[in-house]
Amino acid sequence: MRIIEPGYEILTEISEGGIKELQHIEKIGRVCYKSEDKIAEGGESAKKFVKMLIDRGHEAMIEHSSLSVKFTVDRGVSHELVRHRIASFAQESTRYCNYSKDKFGKEITVIRPLFFKEGSDKDVAWTDAMASAEHMYFELLDLGATPQEARSVLPNSTKTEITITANYREWRNFFKLRTAKAAHPQMVQVTRPLLKELKTRLPIIFDDIEVEE
Repeated sequence: MRIIEPGYEILTEISEGGIKELQHIEKIGRVCYKSEDKIAEGGESAKKFVKMLIDRGHEAMIEHSSLSVKFTVDRGVSHELVRHRIASFAQESTRYCNYSKDKFGKEITVIRPLFFKEGSDKDVAWTDAMASAEHMYFELLDLGATPQEARSVLPNSTKTEITITANYREWRNFFKLRTAKAAHPQMVQVTRPLLKELKTRLPIIFDDIEVEE
């Protein structure tokens, strides 16, 4: 059994300062105002235009650009991620993945819970439970069960990888909900670092989203 921390990976290439992405939105958005003649090289007009759109709440235009992010989380967090319906998802399937195979290290991988201090009685109890689940999973496979059948004993902490592709407007809504104080603690564990990175790489799109501590 392998225990890991949750994480994320941005799969979409983002240009320096997000200039190309902003220019794409500007080219589309100026059709609404018939102001294509105001497009300037270098990206300054794009920055001002997209910021104006967001400030005015005209966020339909930023739906024309999207971002793909792969999250490595437990299955409990993944169940919350897929509630964002204006997005596309691709998730590691416990129905088809056979964790007894070499490519999985012949072990299950679980996400360490944020709320159990490592080495505490609760952490030890959780670790024992994960090891027991792994043992029963492999025992079922040895008895001839399919991965689809054996997965019924896999715990909520089982690691899964899920890729989300959504437009910028949906990502903005996602962060407002999933970085909030009331959000699931293990969700916040990945969403806040991701938002922080995107504020640096796509500041015009995400810089105005505030995180309540």
